[in-house]
Amino acid sequence: MAELTSTFTATPDGVLTAEVGVITGDLELRSARAEDGTVHLTIRYRGAAEWYHLPGDPYHLHDPRDLETVHQVLVAVLSRPSAT
Repeated sequence: MAELTSTFTATPDGVLTAEVGVITGDLELRSARAEDGTVHLTIRYRGAAEWYHLPGDPYHLHDPRDLETVHQVLVAVLSRPSAT
């Protein structure tokens, strides 16, 4: 299993989770890919114990080499300032 984790500060609008709704502040994103290509995207408050799933989880990658790119794009999108 391949796994990537990054920390970031969410936009003022926060990040929607399947379990608890929107969370904001300093967060960690974990992208984990199993051998069959299934990808689980989870998020938590930085340093917290409990992880929450992003809506739509699990996902599937057709090419396992895409995990890093998908992870980096998600971090960039989830932390970019909102348009005013």
